[in-house]
Amino acid sequence: MRFPEPTPPPYDPFVWQKLPFPEKCRLVCQAWALQGYGTPLPVYGVYIVKILLLYIGGWAFFCSFTPGLGNILSISSWWFEPVAFQKAVLWSMAYEGLGLGCGSGPLTGRYYPPIGGLLYFARPGTTKMPLFPGLPILGGSRRSYLDVGLYVAHYAFLLRALTAPELTPALLLPTVILLPVLGLADKTLFLVSRAEHYYSMMVCFLFAGDWIAGSKVVQLGIWFWAASSKLNHHFPAVIAVMTSNNPFLRSEAIRKRMYRNFPDDLRPSGLARLMAHLGTLTEYSFPILLVLSPGGWPTALGLAVMLGFHIYITSNVPMAVPIEWNVMMVYGAFFLFGHHSAVSVFSLHSPVLMGYLLVALLFVPLIGNFFPAWVSFLVSMRYYAGNWAYSIWLFKGDSSRKLDEHLTKTSPRVADQLRRFYDEKVIIGTLGKIIAFRMMHLHGRALHTLLPRAVDNIDDYEYLDGELVSGVVLGWNFGDGHLHNLQLLRAVQEQCGFEKGELRCIFVESQPFLGSTMKWTIADAKTGVMEEGEIAIEEIRERQPWPQNTADFESPAR
Repeated sequence: MRFPEPTPPPYDPFVWQKLPFPEKCRLVCQAWALQGYGTPLPVYGVYIVKILLLYIGGWAFFCSFTPGLGNILSISSWWFEPVAFQKAVLWSMAYEGLGLGCGSGPLTGRYYPPIGGLLYFARPGTTKMPLFPGLPILGGSRRSYLDVGLYVAHYAFLLRALTAPELTPALLLPTVILLPVLGLADKTLFLVSRAEHYYSMMVCFLFAGDWIAGSKVVQLGIWFWAASSKLNHHFPAVIAVMTSNNPFLRSEAIRKRMYRNFPDDLRPSGLARLMAHLGTLTEYSFPILLVLSPGGWPTALGLAVMLGFHIYITSNVPMAVPIEWNVMMVYGAFFLFGHHSAVSVFSLHSPVLMGYLLVALLFVPLIGNFFPAWVSFLVSMRYYAGNWAYSIWLFKGDSSRKLDEHLTKTSPRVADQLRRFYDEKVIIGTLGKIIAFRMMHLHGRALHTLLPRAVDNIDDYEYLDGELVSGVVLGWNFGDGHLHNLQLLRAVQEQCGFEKGELRCIFVESQPFLGSTMKWTIADAKTGVMEEGEIAIEEIRERQPWPQNTADFESPAR
């Protein structure tokens, strides 16, 4: 079976494959600037159908268990019912935890099967990432039957709640208790459920008189921290990279304007920087309108700006495809701040709920922004700002085959997934674009210095972004480098037994708020950490996406 082919790069992939690494980077970055990832248009259609049939259709189905709800043809008469909103939150959590939402499909390097999620989380022996490695019972690096049982129980309780005519604390409490336990056993499960959003709202649902005000606080917290995370030098590059990948904006002239001087200078242009600043300002402004106005034209204006903001994000179809999440954010805004505009966020009464929200929406994100190594960027609500932890995995020769030989998993290596649908030329061209995605972001330019420090001759190694490794090994990837950090390397080494020099990894942490550097670590799978250090943001801001000093990448033999 053949899928529609992606946009071919403006060079011969076979010739490209034999070029020196810096030249490879230059060509793929210039190709990305005009083509983005090159995803075939029919693929976007699959995502649209998935949202309409599985996500919205599934929500309507579960709403139908409540009398008077669920009929799509009369949705305008019931979609603002409280139980409809609550079931949307529960279904969103379930949908994500099954692997159907963020991190699914070809736009996240997942071709066959198109999801991980359930196929990993309900399978004993798969690799997992416990919050505290070595914790008794739950702290192993491989999924036990107990882990699988807890995951299945979690979904049994969610299904019971979703099919109930109304939601009560008794129906919600098992999930509120179980999900943190699952997170202890495998932090992937806590993150894949988008717990920073859906779990926090579910906690609010336990407090009958405060749940609408509490849910408003959750949504405001997401917008506030997402805007705050963009106060850095990384975000303009995001705008440029995202615009180049926009499936609906294919004008080469517009895409070129995102860069200073295409094709020679691919640093973000003044227009990209202006768009980044305006986007940040917008994300701060409409929540202020919504929280301070009890209705009327200020609320209508705030909702209109909010809708335009999320439509812009969704229309760019970011690589992690958080499309359903954006749909839920829009629905939540209209339900909470439109239909219930009279409910003030300052009307909370429960000290228990206020305490929880203070920790979840202020203390934890604050710690995560100032000390990013301690907290996932999702829990810190530092969304698509270009400032994430990431990793690069370098496998000598064909040693990545050990992942297939020794790990329990559902997905083969990404190149092997692609071979089901494409010939070798298309595969080389497609995987090359992933190098561009990382290098085009500001943080990726640290690799110019770090790759030559990690290996003597990069041409001897297969270059894999940690996102692809996480997707294959853990069953989910969503831009969080904490899922493919030293902990995952140790878990992989424990099972695969790489020899010295066979697998080298570069781990780069995100820039702290008000900080000026990014920390990095280079490690060998067998011998452990080789080197650690920091790199200044000012240093990499002046770099092009591709390495300029080609001598650094020449092997000693040359």
